[in-house]
Amino acid sequence: MNDLTQKDSFLDRIGIPSHLAWGYFGVLIFMMGDGLELAWISPYLVEEGLSVKQAATLTTSYGVTIAIAAWFSGVLTESIGPKKTMLMGVAMYILGHILFVGLAIPMLNYGLMIPTYAIRGFGYPLFAYSFLVWITYRTPQHQLGKAVGWFWFVFTGGLSVLGAYYSSFSIATFGYIPTLWTAILWVLIGAFFAIVVNKDKFEILEQKPSDAPKLKELVNGITIVKREPKVGIAGVVRIINQASQYAFPLFLPIYLAQQGVSTTVWLNIWGTIFISNIAFNLIFGYVGDKFGWRNTVTWFGAVGCGVFTLMLFYVPQVFTGSVFVVGLIGILWGACLAGFVPLSALTPTLVGDGDKGAAMSILNLGAGLCVFVGPALVALFYDLVDTQGMMWILAGLYFGAAILTRFLKVPEEILEESNSVKDGEQSVI
Repeated sequence: MNDLTQKDSFLDRIGIPSHLAWGYFGVLIFMMGDGLELAWISPYLVEEGLSVKQAATLTTSYGVTIAIAAWFSGVLTESIGPKKTMLMGVAMYILGHILFVGLAIPMLNYGLMIPTYAIRGFGYPLFAYSFLVWITYRTPQHQLGKAVGWFWFVFTGGLSVLGAYYSSFSIATFGYIPTLWTAILWVLIGAFFAIVVNKDKFEILEQKPSDAPKLKELVNGITIVKREPKVGIAGVVRIINQASQYAFPLFLPIYLAQQGVSTTVWLNIWGTIFISNIAFNLIFGYVGDKFGWRNTVTWFGAVGCGVFTLMLFYVPQVFTGSVFVVGLIGILWGACLAGFVPLSALTPTLVGDGDKGAAMSILNLGAGLCVFVGPALVALFYDLVDTQGMMWILAGLYFGAAILTRFLKVPEEILEESNSVKDGEQSVI
């Protein structure tokens, strides 16, 4: 890890690497523009004439490119540098957005909507996740847990909070289509701060030969799993992390409506959950640096999410119609969802400096695959096991993630255990 020598500024003391501060601000603004339509684009298109199935397929095509771009982000960052990779993300987003909003939506051309929205999906993973790789390279290890916590704070804060609040204001003031056009402005402002105003220089300690084939760098994003199986385990844990986030909206509001919690109230609870989530992204960044990254992911993230997932099913049956109690359990679940934040600090430490980008690519791929795994589980099992069964399946995945995380030992821990065993053997002799 590149332990930078730097002044102990206020930003450094709270966990934001001061040399990357403008990058964090840029990601916040970029994600606000990128995510402003996520909460309303599907119902809007259904009102305009698409079927629910068509709208869902459109979102799925968007998710496909998110997963692909998430995987490419780490190895591209190592290969051509973060700024060029982030610029690629900006270009792909703007191209897809102009075609989607300017041509596909006005004509309600579904055949054009799918590829243009999919192109747009390459944007934020190449932009934001490349900056995350940048953080892992350019942050001292003792500060890394807090640094990635702040990353997920600005990422989620822009995507799920500021984007939604801005959109509610802009739609009422300007309308749906003008609001979509303003996304480009916010994306460009965010890119300006993260790429231009941010003057930090990206460095890789283990320099690879300059003539190393770029394709080999990309393939490294897959072969790293064979060489370092722990990276593959981390990727699986990352998928489990947010699987329920994409599964819950498909069936949980229906169940809660039967328990006296209306869908409108549930939407307010859902929004509050993610305010809790972004706050605890910071808290668990600090906790991870003190309590241990692996311990934090195991107990607060995996076990915590598993427990509160089950409580979201059983507690509403006891406190029927109690918005406060259901909301409280939801807030605690959202907090524990942030308990996985140290995984972004833990994963790159499992490998050498030359493979950190490849390791982060697997982790980012896991972040993209969450979009599919959650809905796929519902599609496969809901008709067979109903809500109760789904909640146990999702909770079981979290408990499984807790077990898997125990295998994610950094080299220092393995060395300490090895020395302890040797010392024990010598004392016996």
